[in-house]
Amino acid sequence: MIKGKKRLLYEDLAVDEYWIVDVQNVRIIAFAVASGGSERITVSQVLPGLAISQLSNFPTRRSAAAYPSNESRASLCLVD
Repeated sequence: MIKGKKRLLYEDLAVDEYWIVDVQNVRIIAFAVASGGSERITVSQVLPGLAISQLSNFPTRRSAAAYPSNESRASLCLVD
């Protein structure tokens, strides 16, 4: 699905909020669904107090060799 089709699906399902993760440009764009459409937001309405701009400070991906053996790692899986 392309972004436009997903946006329409989220609006039809009355999803409160959705984020687009742009891995090539290392940014996150967030939208809230309201009044039958989407509007761009800068602060999450689902996660109170979370400024979307804070997410741009998230560390970039490192190779597995860069992690000490006892360091925790988390993964983000992007599914289309």
